[in-house]
Amino acid sequence: MTSTGPATSATGPDRSRPTENAMRRALRRARDGVALDAAEAAVLLQARGGDLDDLAASAARLRDAGLEDAGRPGVITYSKSVFIPLTRLCRDTCHYCTFVTVPGKLRRSGHGMFMSPDEVLDIARKGAALGCKEALITLGDKPEDRWPEAREWLDAHGYDDTLAYVRAVSVRILEETGLLPHLNPGVMSWTDFQRLKPVAPSMGMMLETTAERLWSEPGGPHHGSPDKEPAVRLRVLEDAGRSSVPFTSGLLIGIGETYEERAESLFALRRVSRAYHGVQELIIQNFRAKPDTAMRGMPDAELDDLVATVAVARHILGPSACLQAPPNLVDGEYARLIGAGIDDWGGVSPVTIDHVNPERPWPRIERLAEESAAAGFSLRERLCVYPEFVLRGEPWLDPRLRPHVAALADPVTGLAREGVRPEGLPWQEPDEVFAAPTGRTDLHRTIDTEGRSGDRREDFDAVYGDWGALREAAAPGLVPERIDGDVREALRLAADDPTRLSDAQALALLHADGPALDALCRVADDIRKSAVGDDVTYIVTRNINFTNVCYTGCRFCAFAQRRTDADAYTLSLDQVADRAAQAWDVGAVEVCMQGGIHPDLPGTAYFDIARAVKERVPDIHVHAFSPMEVVNGASRTGLSIRDWLAAAKEAGLDSIPGTAAEILDDEVRWVLTKGKLPAATWTEVVRTAHELGIRSSSTMMYGHVDQPRHWLGHLRTLAGIQRETGGFTEFVTLPFIHTNAPVYLAGIARPGPTVRDNRAVTAMARVLLHPYITNIQTSWVKLGAEGAAEMLRSGANDLGGTLMEETISRMAGSSYGSYKSVRDLVAIAEAAGRPARARTTLYGAVPEERRAAAEASDGHLPELLPVIGGSVPDRRSSDSGEAGTGPSGA
Repeated sequence: MTSTGPATSATGPDRSRPTENAMRRALRRARDGVALDAAEAAVLLQARGGDLDDLAASAARLRDAGLEDAGRPGVITYSKSVFIPLTRLCRDTCHYCTFVTVPGKLRRSGHGMFMSPDEVLDIARKGAALGCKEALITLGDKPEDRWPEAREWLDAHGYDDTLAYVRAVSVRILEETGLLPHLNPGVMSWTDFQRLKPVAPSMGMMLETTAERLWSEPGGPHHGSPDKEPAVRLRVLEDAGRSSVPFTSGLLIGIGETYEERAESLFALRRVSRAYHGVQELIIQNFRAKPDTAMRGMPDAELDDLVATVAVARHILGPSACLQAPPNLVDGEYARLIGAGIDDWGGVSPVTIDHVNPERPWPRIERLAEESAAAGFSLRERLCVYPEFVLRGEPWLDPRLRPHVAALADPVTGLAREGVRPEGLPWQEPDEVFAAPTGRTDLHRTIDTEGRSGDRREDFDAVYGDWGALREAAAPGLVPERIDGDVREALRLAADDPTRLSDAQALALLHADGPALDALCRVADDIRKSAVGDDVTYIVTRNINFTNVCYTGCRFCAFAQRRTDADAYTLSLDQVADRAAQAWDVGAVEVCMQGGIHPDLPGTAYFDIARAVKERVPDIHVHAFSPMEVVNGASRTGLSIRDWLAAAKEAGLDSIPGTAAEILDDEVRWVLTKGKLPAATWTEVVRTAHELGIRSSSTMMYGHVDQPRHWLGHLRTLAGIQRETGGFTEFVTLPFIHTNAPVYLAGIARPGPTVRDNRAVTAMARVLLHPYITNIQTSWVKLGAEGAAEMLRSGANDLGGTLMEETISRMAGSSYGSYKSVRDLVAIAEAAGRPARARTTLYGAVPEERRAAAEASDGHLPELLPVIGGSVPDRRSSDSGEAGTGPSGA
């Protein structure tokens, strides 16, 4: 093979060399620092000779500028590590891999299906004794899905799956050796990242290539390997960014991809890196053919090809990217890689071999230092988590890992401390976050009199990801689309049998306006009357938002704060219980409790909250913890979602709010939120809760970057769940409050839904959820009294709760206050021409004693303060929505 061939590929389509003019133009743009496109990158990947020298020189200048900006000019880094092959079983069959084996070979060589904890700790202790600080844990993808022997080993040792063992062994490494685990377990889901983030400061997975044909076509290097589908691997990178996990990825070059495909892979990595700022390092690895593999006859990737790819990667990813090329795969040609723009040598071990490339020994660290010095660079040790992320701190480092990282990291540079050897430290929850109240704990009152301290949190430009990338993704939703359809026939069918509406007919009704919308609302109101009668129900309840400290990065949320922000607060358990007792005294039958995803919050804290309330007020209904909080609790305790919910129920949880739903379409969700749970995980949580007898509300937040087709899909999803479980108590419409929402302040979201949107959504919720979800709730917090009364004439039958305090919508900019008295709610019902009736959370009758207490106090706490100003907002600012972890009264 020569350097003029198609991407060092024996199987890729033939491509001729680029013209001299194309090469000159691309090199000039690279020298001038002009952004390259994919076609120009493909040209530069073929640079050779003097052209390659020119390309490498401009890439090296970029690298040097980035190191200067990072505060470590002239420094090349490496990580002193041990390589722990936790299992060599895998469900994939990559055609170039010698790492993976089969159970029979493991048995014949005297090995188990997995390394035992003692074997793992023996390697880690040897590494610690020699000053290693990283435990690189590598393994095959989900071996239990293919090999019964792997499943049997996990069952025999008490692990639900391979990742449960990875988590357990990582904790032991931290506690018994002090090494920092860097996890390479293959493809992971969003939920998997939540499970593993508390035990590992960094993780990784090579993208390898985005060339789908290399996976889908027979004979391709990834054919027959479900985890090597490019779309799946890109989703992993995105989920890592959403979860604020410092992540390593990269390319494997020379496995049959074309230059164009390789360029596309680099741009895909750039898109993910730009969107989430979470890719800590990119590895450019050259293919090396190995005996006893299907690709043993494939030529190795040439050095020129590797050098050109490193240089092009530097130009595409930019000066701040960290680029690595494995030093044991380049036959001592270190100077050429340095000259092409790398700034890191990766993990190098004085203890273990490279189990992926066992025929290629690591160079001695002293040799790397000499070669780096010869090129004008000093060699410095880093940790497995890159210094930028060490210095960023929250939310990139879990609080449980901070002591372990701090013990090994230089607090100024974020690099490894010189002369320090790891020592085991306890892996434990932070100090009790609810021991004493902190911050602005009177926010539930003073939000109405003093307002918020500012319109945005101080890390606005960092915590939500890249606003520019989001604008591109959100552009289709900024202008609501309109679809014409046969509204008359759809209205006839909706009145006759709403379950027979096609998606096209339902979508036409969601777009209805004018007389057609009026007719739709009349149809919905008739369905409401036949389903639940004329009574307008409400509940005497209190909202308790126990903390607003959160780093999840929901871009619609104005409630969440950094722990150091002026408006941040966390209640003590006593304060939570006191507020529940106060609510009981004035007639409440329920407390609705939700909070931010506080990084110090242990997974058991939710149990403590429920117990504290039940111990103080045994008969009050605890309606608490959104699906996001459920997943957070489960991941931090290491429990399954089912087991965590069962434990929460035992602690006193009665039902859960169906908030954190927003729009159950990931196309929209990933614009609205950086790190909240995916739609499928939300569905899993509520289904599991229903199966355990824990009922929930359901919600939809609309009017931001969504379209009516998303509303339709969302409502269809909820109806499907209800048909199977019957666990939803009601559906709550949540108009988006735009005023202080970050996604609106950044110019990405619409300024909330229109009055037309609110009427159409309420009416179609009644139509599409009939006869499965019979209660449709409208929100006075978000629409005001007049707006809520209008929704009662459009198919709604429930007004939610008195709330007593409400912080989330008020922080977002709602002007309708934090509470309503019983008389206020009755007046809204009367404005709609209907009687009002108190209810319980599950829509049962309220005990006489509770009704009497509520009537005596009018259902609200003493000394509640008036709303600032009292002006009536215009139609758009009155259309408000869920913010933070969700509304109450659901």
